Amino acid sequence: MPTFSQIKAILSQKVVGIAGAGGLGSNCAVSLLRSGVGKLIIADYDVVSKPNLNRQFYFADQIGQKKVYALRDNLLKINPDVCIQVHDTRVTTWNIGLLYSTCDVVVEAFDKASQKEMFINYMLTNLPEKPVVAGSGMAGWGRVELLKIVKSGNLYICGDEQSEASVETPPLAPRVNIVSNMQADKVLELLLNRSFGK
Repeated sequence: MPTFSQIKAILSQKVVGIAGAGGLGSNCAVSLLRSGVGKLIIADYDVVSKPNLNRQFYFADQIGQKKVYALRDNLLKINPDVCIQVHDTRVTTWNIGLLYSTCDVVVEAFDKASQKEMFINYMLTNLPEKPVVAGSGMAGWGRVELLKIVKSGNLYICGDEQSEASVETPPLAPRVNIVSNMQADKVLELLLNRSFGK
């Protein structure tokens, strides 16, 4: 088994991209940073709003700020030595390659199904060598036994693939955080298994 110092040394050299800085993206970024990933590339164009505070890694005094800048500030409070590259932009087929082509693994963390589909299709078609760790189905509460990771080639989907956000099943912190941490853990597994030849 590798030692913690060996794990940290490997992760410190890795680059992980995160597409979206909401509930999945912001919390996944925290776990990756705390685990020792050396560089994060995060893109989002949204601003922090009061409803975000029930599940996203932001604070009340950041309402109205651009998410990527607020998230960078929060992450640097945890580890001021990590490299965090943020892009205040909408992720589209025109810039995905520019944003994420240097990453070892990319996390898909969008809210809307259309954005998820666009991003995953682009990555699998144009950057098929890059593993994509996506999230689908984390709204509501309970039923954590249904949360799983499904693999399809270089795509890993975390969640139950069914629970969409609605008035009856809003996105709440526990399930969102579980899925975001499933994503972070899968990223670490991919990075470390490759490094240790597994």
